[in-house]
Amino acid sequence: MEAFSELEKRINYTFQNRELIYEALSHSSYANEKKKQRRSNERLEFLGDSVLSVVVSQYLFTHYPDLPEGELTKIRAALVCEKSLHRFALQIGLGEFLMLGKGEEHTGGRERPSILADAFEAVIAAIYLDGGLEAARKHILRFLPKNIPENRSLLFGDYKTALQEVIQKNPEEKVEYVLRSETGPDHDKSFVVEVCLNSNVIGKGNGKSKKEAEQMAAKEALALMGYET
Repeated sequence: MEAFSELEKRINYTFQNRELIYEALSHSSYANEKKKQRRSNERLEFLGDSVLSVVVSQYLFTHYPDLPEGELTKIRAALVCEKSLHRFALQIGLGEFLMLGKGEEHTGGRERPSILADAFEAVIAAIYLDGGLEAARKHILRFLPKNIPENRSLLFGDYKTALQEVIQKNPEEKVEYVLRSETGPDHDKSFVVEVCLNSNVIGKGNGKSKKEAEQMAAKEALALMGYET
């Protein structure tokens, strides 16, 4: 119960029915070990996914009236994808509170992106069932980034474009990507790329292709500049 109290502080919501948050944090591996004594969070995840989609859709529709349907759809998809939900879950340390089976615990389930993303949706559903749509909306909106259209490149994981948009604010600055190493056989190559600003290295990235390594280098550069990636 103390753990639940700590989570309630982090999400700024107090449950009337704590059985809901208990279920939201119960991974299927834990529920299977408990057999009929415990339900997993899978049903809540299903509901939370829908609540999340409605809240994000309404937020985008209301706050960005000039964006066309196609752009709204792409932004919503980026906001509710596993990568984003994993990041949101990390912001509140959700992994600390998960109840996992022994096997899942020993294989790093507490840090696994898919498990954290699913649990984040389950918590949304628990709040929705306990306190209604407005309570769920208030919780979800805490995690949405500000100025979404201006930061859409970051949102879509296109770090090279995002870095270029940052740098081009100063026309005299020049960005260059330099391949530093290429190792491994043809079917399993590994690339290391550095991104330079006016010949100064500002980021380094690894990848299975030059394109992936460049994206990772740009991501590191953006993080060093204080942009959340």
